[in-house]
Amino acid sequence: MQTQSSVSYRGTRFACSVGLMTQAAINNLPPLLFIVFMDAFKLSYEQLGSLVLFNFCTQLLVDVVCVRYAHKIGYRAPLVAAHILCALGLVLLGILPMALSNAYVGLCVAAIVYAIGGGLTEVFISPLVDSLPVPQNAKAASMAMVHSFYCWGTLLVVLLSTLLLSWIDHSRWWMLPLVWCALPIANAIAFTRVPITEMITDARRTKPRALLAQPAFYAMLLLMICAGASELTVAQWASLFAEEALGLSKVLGDLLGPCLFALAMGLGRLLYGLRGHKINLRAFMLFSGALCVACYLTLSFAPSPAVGLVACALTGFSVSIFWPGTCSLTAARFPMGGATMFAILAVFGHIGCSAGPWLTGAVADRAKQGSVGFLNWINGSPLQIGILISTIFPLALLVITLTLKNKKQEGCEASVHE
Repeated sequence: MQTQSSVSYRGTRFACSVGLMTQAAINNLPPLLFIVFMDAFKLSYEQLGSLVLFNFCTQLLVDVVCVRYAHKIGYRAPLVAAHILCALGLVLLGILPMALSNAYVGLCVAAIVYAIGGGLTEVFISPLVDSLPVPQNAKAASMAMVHSFYCWGTLLVVLLSTLLLSWIDHSRWWMLPLVWCALPIANAIAFTRVPITEMITDARRTKPRALLAQPAFYAMLLLMICAGASELTVAQWASLFAEEALGLSKVLGDLLGPCLFALAMGLGRLLYGLRGHKINLRAFMLFSGALCVACYLTLSFAPSPAVGLVACALTGFSVSIFWPGTCSLTAARFPMGGATMFAILAVFGHIGCSAGPWLTGAVADRAKQGSVGFLNWINGSPLQIGILISTIFPLALLVITLTLKNKKQEGCEASVHE
């Protein structure tokens, strides 16, 4: 009988990486079409923001369900189902808005379907990666390396989709989601074949009640909220920000806004993936949090497109470690938490992913109407005012990280069981 260490999990790690590329496709393709949706279907900022809200609230609900059942169903079945649902959601995105009398309802239905797949992906990819046999001091680096493929997926989606959209008439935008559905279909097949590790047995698993009895775990949950909000606020609005706030064309806005953000975020995760075993994770998150606050403020008051684009790229680098870093910090403190623990983290991460972009869009709508009270004096675009308010998220992350104790100061928390 083969031991876990004797099995090659290279294919498994690759499938996990492609799974995060799929998640990048469902999270980042719709925002690229925001301008198209505004023109074709007469949607408001808040309706566009609510599409993001539907996406991540649905993922959040999936996470909540998985808290109860994740440890019972293994990794393979939910990951195959996740990719099938992502593919179906992309197909519906390309069909329903024109098939229904209310295009907004069609977009929301599609978002809910692919978001169920995205939620399953988020819950099961991270614990599967954490369970793969690598040296303990390299686990955080391995997590960051796999999560970097979310960034490379974003980059690929933005580049190819923008180029295709520039070659075809905007009325044929529906071709894009139909093209991208091939990615989750292929990876669903891959997950039926690659070797999969076993989950932590129920007897050894740290129960949710025991996790929630630990103050350090609450700090991690707050970090996940701030991580999700800090990353997605700029990622989801980067294209429209580059076009409206910086005055760039649709093509340049798509290429330079989201692409620079994704490239810098990918490089940040790649850097930690290659050198993470020599870098203090908490110190890197403190540096990143301070940089993120500075970037948000620069985006809010950018005096020129060049400065705005540099700040957008640096924001991508600054948020690169937030999500995988928080997952790794939590797994190091509570190594027997298993898939259930990652599901709880995903719940709070997706709260942030929902709240950040929605808050930015809601404030931008109020700013457009001149009803943001004391912020009316700011000479910026509506989106810049929205981003300024959302600076609260990276600022809170910086403060929380400062309060974290070193692992060795937390006694035997990692081994607490119910």
